[in-house]
Amino acid sequence: MINPFSILNRYLILEMLPPFFLNLAFFSFIFLMKQILDITDMIVNHKVGVVPVFLLLAYTMPYFLQYIIPMSIMMAVLMALLRMSSDNEIMALKAGGVSIYRLLTPVLIFSLSGTLITGYMTIFAVPLGAERFKTLLFDVATANLKVSLKERTFNDRFKQIMLYVNKIDPQSGELHNVLIEDSRTSGVNNTVVARKGKLLGEPKEMVYYLRLFDGTINQMNLQDRSSHTVNFETYDIRLDLKAALSHRGISEKTPDEMTLSALRSYLKRVKTDKEKYVGALLKYHKKFSIPVACVAMGLLAMPLGIQARNSKKAFGIGLGLFFFLLYYILLSVGTAFGENGNYPPVVGMWMPNVILGGFGIYLLVLSAKEKAVSFNWSVQIFEAIMKWTRRK
Repeated sequence: MINPFSILNRYLILEMLPPFFLNLAFFSFIFLMKQILDITDMIVNHKVGVVPVFLLLAYTMPYFLQYIIPMSIMMAVLMALLRMSSDNEIMALKAGGVSIYRLLTPVLIFSLSGTLITGYMTIFAVPLGAERFKTLLFDVATANLKVSLKERTFNDRFKQIMLYVNKIDPQSGELHNVLIEDSRTSGVNNTVVARKGKLLGEPKEMVYYLRLFDGTINQMNLQDRSSHTVNFETYDIRLDLKAALSHRGISEKTPDEMTLSALRSYLKRVKTDKEKYVGALLKYHKKFSIPVACVAMGLLAMPLGIQARNSKKAFGIGLGLFFFLLYYILLSVGTAFGENGNYPPVVGMWMPNVILGGFGIYLLVLSAKEKAVSFNWSVQIFEAIMKWTRRK
């Protein structure tokens, strides 16, 4: 019986830990680059407090970590075995009668640990983080409505009101070139255009007034098709944030914010609605398939690290990134085809694990039989994918 705490197992696991944390930090930084730009804008231009901003950042981390952890597991296994191969440690183990399959135990222990952590992220942390992120975001918007307004973007936060602002002065908060589509009155559609505007009101009351200056109101009666135009110097529009929160469905959870039990109940409720049912079923299987990807990635990374012993280390790392990119493409394709009904959602979500895990087992058998495999074809596939992406 193999001792999971043997010297070899402990040695290889300790070899994988440093590159795992290094990759975890690196890929987290890459994934958070866009959020960092938004955070800087919120702090500098909109005067939002540092604590709420970093709480928003913390609530988004579980979503990124569910993808980053499998990637970091794969790169950790790959880098550890590449280092051992380049230092001829793998060759020394073989000369001492240690089979390649003997190295499978620490790799599986390490990969299964990643599966447990990723499973916690997908099943518990992601729903909780998504829910708290949305709640805190609305709290921030309540305290400072200007945060929710973006230049040259149609804002439908308020019920039956579409708001467009061409430019926002970051110092004074003054709005320039404002367009509003107001359909709150039944049978009447009002289009308001103003040269500038300003937000007034009490955040605690969740009621704001948009005071507009120097503009026109084009009123269209949808029943008799009559229209009227009114010029104004000053015009106030009441913006009820309470109604906006209700309109945006803050009390209703999306499938991303649901726990497993809530998602099962939701699937039963929307069984007759094919679009909602398929979308929720995809997310349900995704909660399990992504954690299991840690094992598939670990199985694939092990023979890659051994097979690439005669190649440069950079090539081995690039090979690992290539296969993770392939996994992500297969997952995206599976999601798209599952939503379109081309095949069942369970196939789309589990297909990447089966393909890459099966390929990893195939390479592992070849490695154990001392049969070399050329990976030159991977470069050609990667170039073809990049050309196809640029064309699209």
